[in-house]
Amino acid sequence: MKFASLVEQALMLWYLLPVGRRLKRLFEGWLRSPTMLVALRASFEKRDENSGNTIEDDDFSVSTLLEKANVNLGKNVDDPLVLFGDIAVPTGLQNADPCTARGCLWPKATDGNVYVPYRISDQYSTRERETIVQGLRSFAQSTCIRFTPLANGQRDFVDIQSLGGCFSYIGRRGNGQVVSLMRQGCVFLEIIQHELLHALGFHHEQNRSDRDQHVRILLQNVIPGLESQFTKVQTRNLGTPYDYGSVMQYGRFAFSRNRQPTIVPIPDNNVSLGRATQMSPNDILRVNRLYGCNSTASRRHLKPGQRKHFL
Repeated sequence: MKFASLVEQALMLWYLLPVGRRLKRLFEGWLRSPTMLVALRASFEKRDENSGNTIEDDDFSVSTLLEKANVNLGKNVDDPLVLFGDIAVPTGLQNADPCTARGCLWPKATDGNVYVPYRISDQYSTRERETIVQGLRSFAQSTCIRFTPLANGQRDFVDIQSLGGCFSYIGRRGNGQVVSLMRQGCVFLEIIQHELLHALGFHHEQNRSDRDQHVRILLQNVIPGLESQFTKVQTRNLGTPYDYGSVMQYGRFAFSRNRQPTIVPIPDNNVSLGRATQMSPNDILRVNRLYGCNSTASRRHLKPGQRKHFL
């Protein structure tokens, strides 16, 4: 009985073998068909674009937080003109980078530090105010920037308010310049640092003048009418590399209309974008280079590990 069963199985395999070969040839022919090749290529290209962080990973990226907070920005007649997602610009400078179009740095004191007065609106709760102050003080840990409470007689200062979203002007503008940190959606350390870096003179990473060597912008996936958010700007890169981990870098799906990537890193598309939760070493280095933070006074209270950012 056992022998008969083995014979039956052998005969069955012998019968099915030609069928299997025919199926194999059919399958290989199907794979080689033009239609299938196009489909496979599209599948691989889409997988390449989506490598790295997924759209779900981007839920807490700087750009997603800004997009959600700024969804109604511009609907109020008192709202400023905002470009690049969160950069307020004066009327007439829509086509210029406000920081390179004029002097925009905050002045340096004789002790080597840069003192930037600030005022925080009474709109915020105690906890929100503490978070904002944490963001302000974080600059003193590794740069010569010192955000200090506004004193009598000081004319130029950062005026932190909860307006219609998260936004800031680029660099020093004179008088009280608004940095908007809306209570619902903007009071996070990375957003606070992001907007303060704008106020110090910095633009977004993906708008850098050399960005095409480091990221690919997929305008076909951008919300119609928002393509200008990805316009390159003539930036001062201060001899620092493009930084995918910068707190100024938007996420892979920023301003996406179809849940497909709008920014893809090159040549390694697996690099994550826009996931910073605080300033990166390159962010800090740029502040120090832009403001010449090299004096002994500006480094006096730094730990040894923090001094590497002064180059």
